[in-house]
Amino acid sequence: MPAEIPFGSRLGFASAFAAGLLDPRQAAPAAVRGPNGKAARKRYAVYRNNVTVSLIEALAATFPATRRITGDEFFRAMARFHVRKTPPSSPLLFEYGRDFPDFIAAYEYAWPMPWLADVARIERAWLDAYHAADAAPLTPEALAAIPPERLAGTTFTPHPATRLVRSSYPAVTIFAANRADRPVERIEGDTPEDALVSRPRLEVCVRRLPPGGAAFIAHLIAGEALGSAAEAAFAESAAFDLSANIAGMLEAGAFTAVDWENDHDGE
Repeated sequence: MPAEIPFGSRLGFASAFAAGLLDPRQAAPAAVRGPNGKAARKRYAVYRNNVTVSLIEALAATFPATRRITGDEFFRAMARFHVRKTPPSSPLLFEYGRDFPDFIAAYEYAWPMPWLADVARIERAWLDAYHAADAAPLTPEALAAIPPERLAGTTFTPHPATRLVRSSYPAVTIFAANRADRPVERIEGDTPEDALVSRPRLEVCVRRLPPGGAAFIAHLIAGEALGSAAEAAFAESAAFDLSANIAGMLEAGAFTAVDWENDHDGE
C-alpha cells in the first residue's frame, strides 16, 4: 500500500478497500500494494478472511444457544452467508447481528427448525438488555400508593432493559435448555411461549409469560393504561390473571415508574 495517500482520496481508497472485504468474488482493489509497489492480492485475501472470521465469531458469541442447537459447522456456514449479505453498520461489534434472527427465518436450510429464529430473537434481546441503561425498577410500594380508583388509568414507564419476544413455538424452553452447559433432553410439545427479558438487580433474566401476559406487557410498554392493557390481555386469553401478572412484572423489574395523576382512560 502506498506510504502516502492524498487526503482527498482517502475516503475513496477506504471505500474501495472495504467494498470487497465481505465478497470473495471481488478482486483486491488496485490501490492495495505491498512492498516495492507490488500487488497485494494474497495479503488482501488474508485480511478479508480475518474480517469474515471475526464477524462469525461475534455472531457465535451473541447466539450461543442457536449455535449449540445447529452445531458449530452448520452455524458457521449460516453465519458466513449472513456476513456476506449484511456488513456491519456500527463500529461496536456487539451491535452486529441485530438482523441475524430474520436472516435465520429466511434461511432455507434452517426451515426444518422453525423455532430457531425465535430462539435467536431471545438471545438478541438478552444482549440488548445486558447493554441497556441502568434504572431503578418500580417498587411494589409505589404501586400500592396509587388510589384504587385511579389504577385503571395508570400508565407505566418501561425499564430500558425490558424486551418482549413472542413465539408460536416453545422458544423459551428451547432457549433455556441450550444456554446451559448441561445435556439437553428432548423437548416435547409445541405450545407457543412468550418471553419477557429484563435486568432486575443488574442480572439479565428471561421469563416465560403466562397466558395473556405478553399482550398485557406489550400494551403497557406501548403507553396504554393498565385498564386497557388488561382488557387486551383478557381478549387474548380468558385464563389471564391480572394480579399474578402485575406481581410478575414487578418481580421482573420490567418498569421503572407509574403515572396515575392523569386519567388516561378518561381521555
